[in-house]
Amino acid sequence: MNDNLIKRYWPFYAGQMEKRAGGWNNTTYFVCGDRGKGVLRIYETHKEQEKIRFEHFVLEQLQRQPLRFKVPVPVQTLAGDTIVQLEDGSGKLACLFEYIEGTHAPNDTLTFARSFGEAAAELSAALASMQLEMPPVYPSYYELGQSYPLCDVETVSRFCAYPAAAFMDLREELLALCTEYGTILHSLDRLRKLPHQLVHGDLNASNLLLDRNDPHKVTALLDFEFCTWDVRVMEAAVILSGLLGHEQEREAVRQFCAGYAGQIRLYPEEIHVIPVLIRLRKIDVFLHFMSRYLNGTDGPEVLHQQVRLLASDLKRLDLGVTWLEQELSCLASSQ
Repeated sequence: MNDNLIKRYWPFYAGQMEKRAGGWNNTTYFVCGDRGKGVLRIYETHKEQEKIRFEHFVLEQLQRQPLRFKVPVPVQTLAGDTIVQLEDGSGKLACLFEYIEGTHAPNDTLTFARSFGEAAAELSAALASMQLEMPPVYPSYYELGQSYPLCDVETVSRFCAYPAAAFMDLREELLALCTEYGTILHSLDRLRKLPHQLVHGDLNASNLLLDRNDPHKVTALLDFEFCTWDVRVMEAAVILSGLLGHEQEREAVRQFCAGYAGQIRLYPEEIHVIPVLIRLRKIDVFLHFMSRYLNGTDGPEVLHQQVRLLASDLKRLDLGVTWLEQELSCLASSQ
């Protein structure tokens, strides 16, 4: 079926097709034809073209920026569009992107952290300068009610206090996440007063590529699906959230901050709120997977795994706030 999709809309890429492992929100295939390699992405969690059109608008604008790394380039169909609908009756949407050479980050090392900081800061500056000709579709991170209408406070509280049989062994973890959810809700008003701009919103080790000859160097930033208008410092907080928990976490945080601070300095109130934003990121992920479970996208095993991981991350964060704040100090503006 996907072979026919390529042949109909992007015939120059028709040829070998290989499914790529990983990814919760999309299914990805590598394709290789007369024009070379491409990456076919099928959106699994929504069927809303406006979300993809904003993503493509941002990517088009970034092509005009003198970035030192690459970002995805959508490939037009024969009709000149960049979004197509699958022909299987599912209503799912698909896009093809130019293939970007590079290697994915290994799970056991964070030696690219400084380069990641440099690239993230460069991207942040580019996004801040962008003129918005169309509105973002996704809400800001702190608009949890808009993002996850299935997960209102009452539903989450009931789910965590009286878990289904598949989650009975995670009662302690669920209660911890529920408590954190309530704490985060009381912190949201002050976030609205911080500097805002466009942010990628999901920068992590799975959404970057490294130089094959120099695995310390980030050569591409990927997956701009969730790019939206949000707190500026949320970009750094999302990345830091992904660095925590690794064996080399403190050195990775130090290196990331050094790379980021080379181009962007933050106000004291932004730095002070980073631990809160890291927790917000964890709760956002929890609500994301809880929504997928409630609407039938995933079975209970997926949410079970995420609950265990996220509760562990929050517990570890409680133990490491002191050193984290010390490492974040280099991000402070000199003004």
